[in-house]
Amino acid sequence: MHPALRQTEHELQRYRRAWRASLATSFLSPLLFLAAIGLGVGASVDAGRAGSATASLGSVRYVAFLAPGLLAATAMQGGAMESLWPVQAGFQWQRFFQAAAATPLRPFDILAGWLAWVTFRLLLSATIFLAVATGFGAVPSPLAVLAVPAATLTGLAFAAPLTAFTATREGDSSSPLILRFGVLPLFLFSGAFYPVSQLPAAVRPVVWLTPLWHGVDLCRSLTLGTATPGRSLLHLAVLSACVAAGVAWGSRTFPRRLVP
Repeated sequence: MHPALRQTEHELQRYRRAWRASLATSFLSPLLFLAAIGLGVGASVDAGRAGSATASLGSVRYVAFLAPGLLAATAMQGGAMESLWPVQAGFQWQRFFQAAAATPLRPFDILAGWLAWVTFRLLLSATIFLAVATGFGAVPSPLAVLAVPAATLTGLAFAAPLTAFTATREGDSSSPLILRFGVLPLFLFSGAFYPVSQLPAAVRPVVWLTPLWHGVDLCRSLTLGTATPGRSLLHLAVLSACVAAGVAWGSRTFPRRLVP
């Protein structure tokens, strides 16, 4: 077994105690969101196609427009949550990263193993989300199966940098701020709930630079069957660059925290 997978194995052993509640949450979250907003609000949106705000949806049902956006946004939230308090616990409260560092595992092995664990969690959640969305009739294209790895990459684009950042913190005071002023605004304004074209012109370029917009647009184009190679490769390049930057940063912050 690769040394990094020892850290992943440790997290899987811990997950055995909580997997039932985790899977229930992963199922209920998209179910409630798609039922309340996709079908509830969506009924009014679909009925008002003549308005300028809804005309940009074209012939796409609102629930089909919403589902891939929520898939990417939920992956972002999952990646962020796994990279804040759980990482802080590993360094400061439960200190299982220090325990792993006392073994032959290197700091980079611990980082890679942790990110492999986060990847597993994101893949599992994205798969459940897509299955629920399919039950709502919100997945018109068979290319939607590729939205699962696309959403996972979106979550990692946030998880890798935030994991590296959390390794530099002695407390969790910055974590609520990240969620409140970073994750939440991205969740609301990156195109998950409505086309970015409805935002003010001055704001759109800022949104286009965010990793979540790239994830939302990639997942949506795959589920709707409108993906093009050039645009998809651009999204993949941006998201992969965020992951690579986070891993590179973490390869410096983890040794500083774990090596005396």
